[in-house]
Amino acid sequence: MKLLKSAVIALTLALSLGSFSTTAVACEDGRLCFGNEEAVNLVLGKIAEAMKTIKDGGDEKEIITLIKQAKAYTKEINSEAVDRKKQKVTKHFLKARKAVKKGDMVEATAHLEKAEIGFEGFKKLF
Repeated sequence: MKLLKSAVIALTLALSLGSFSTTAVACEDGRLCFGNEEAVNLVLGKIAEAMKTIKDGGDEKEIITLIKQAKAYTKEINSEAVDRKKQKVTKHFLKARKAVKKGDMVEATAHLEKAEIGFEGFKKLF
């Protein structure tokens, strides 16, 4: 009986710790949360990837997907200090996507460069 009681307590403790760990890592909508600096680095990585794809003459759909992924990573930046600036810089993603759809890769690259400069500036604020 004593062994059964110890096993039940150990199992209950393990389950409660396991359920806490997954909820502590997950955000409200189920995606994983990143730190602000890591999220900025992810955004910059996707911007660089999109600009490289443009230089290499990649497919429009691929470029648009990379821009969308970069914009999605901006949701991970949770800082009131940069929130308004983030909204302004994120508008360049929309302008870049519109330029890609029109086939104007020079304009798209220009907007991506402006976004890159903006997100580089956020690194100093964290």
